[in-house]
Amino acid sequence: MISWVANDNLQTPHGGELIKGESCAPSSSSFTSVDLIPVDSLSPLQRNFFSKMYPSVSSGSMDHSQLQTGLLCLEADSQRTQYPYVTGTSVIAITYKDGILMAADMGGSYGSTLRYKSVERMKAVGKHSILGGSGEISDFQEILRVLDELILYDNMWDDGNTLGPKEVHNYLTRLMYNRRNKFNPLWNSVVLGGVKNGQKYLGMVNMIGVHYEDNHVATGFGNHLARPILRDEWHENLTFEEGVKLLEKCMRVLLYRDRSAVNKLQIAKITEEGVTISPPYSLKTYWEFSAFKNPTVGAEGSW
Repeated sequence: MISWVANDNLQTPHGGELIKGESCAPSSSSFTSVDLIPVDSLSPLQRNFFSKMYPSVSSGSMDHSQLQTGLLCLEADSQRTQYPYVTGTSVIAITYKDGILMAADMGGSYGSTLRYKSVERMKAVGKHSILGGSGEISDFQEILRVLDELILYDNMWDDGNTLGPKEVHNYLTRLMYNRRNKFNPLWNSVVLGGVKNGQKYLGMVNMIGVHYEDNHVATGFGNHLARPILRDEWHENLTFEEGVKLLEKCMRVLLYRDRSAVNKLQIAKITEEGVTISPPYSLKTYWEFSAFKNPTVGAEGSW
């Protein structure tokens, strides 16, 4: 048997928890035009919510006030991310002679606490691109989920064409800007690089949709500490070994100066042959510099 409920532009926020009916007061407004839809066509969240709140739904009866009250309850539970919880720090990427190189450490900070030290923040996207993300880890996972759906939908056409890095980057700029306009941004700055048909592409986009392309990009503290090094030492004919050495130099500076950085990183390479992400490894460091031993000496007003 098919059960039916009244529908007046029925929309339900995702992620709401079930709330008992008595916690939401019914609205006195009336409906003038109502359609009927099968209960089976509702989302699992909607169906589960209405069946618990109004057992009569399963028998096929629901009046207008019940429907409106239920929607108000779900809407009241819709919330926005107001501050990131577990975050990753800088991502750095450069073009080199044969493709793109990208580096990121594996730290996940819970506030100022380095809570997680094995968080992978780079992932291949389709055949031609790689994505690195800083900021809220759960939002980065949501971006990866959305991109997985995009690549799957593209592959279903089976037309011999695949999305390249420029298309994926453009999609990300629209995604981030759209979420910003809904006052529900994804709290990330992401770097997208790739190679397709011999053309190298490297760009970034932040949480409000600001984006650009360049031969070297960085997020977080890398914008302030790593990019000056890249401006001085990067050139378009870098070999793979020179590129890795340059990225390691930048990551070492960030390790010294960024409290959220950890000495456990990965470097990813993407060329026409595909994506390769290195196993995690650590850099050699030297902490005996005089400035490290007494960093506040001579600083006015310091302890």
